[in-house]
Amino acid sequence: MTDAEDAQKDDPNRLLFEPNVLINGPIEEKTITSFLDQVAAVRSGDQDLVLELTTVGGDADAARRIALEVKLFSRHSERPAYCVGKSYVYSAGVTILAAFDTPNRYLTADTFLLIHERRISGSFELSGPVTACIQMVQEKLAMLETAQRLEKEGFEELLRGCKMSYDELFQRARTNCYMSAQEALSYGLIGSILL
Repeated sequence: MTDAEDAQKDDPNRLLFEPNVLINGPIEEKTITSFLDQVAAVRSGDQDLVLELTTVGGDADAARRIALEVKLFSRHSERPAYCVGKSYVYSAGVTILAAFDTPNRYLTADTFLLIHERRISGSFELSGPVTACIQMVQEKLAMLETAQRLEKEGFEELLRGCKMSYDELFQRARTNCYMSAQEALSYGLIGSILL
């Protein structure tokens, strides 16, 4: 390898132009399929995984599935995985970003993260015997408690090795925390800002 090739390989800005996996748009069930197909192509070769991520967010559980695949790639391929967030990485996108090792998380200078509590919508009607109604309430409570546990795990993964406490992040997330790339870097949530 020439000195010029070495210098290019060591320059993280090269990641801006070398993504081999793309998520640009909402995160939903079909995003999982597209992501898995792209990762399979990367896995069959000898490249590192370089994800370009721009998203308004979406399905939190679909994001968890994608995040799992990132972790599996890193663990079993013995190759690094990098994430380059561009312009906006909102909501469920932050779950995906958090799956990457902190030094391998990058944002462009114009990027904002949106970090908030997990959202759940729905309603239910109580009707019938009291015992049946109690069972329905217990089932809903179990769902909410599971969602809260998953949210906590996701926040802890994002905070791995950084300067922000869980309590601080949680308080900010309660009111929709929009965080600039510079602020994310100052807290140690990302490895670098790419220019």
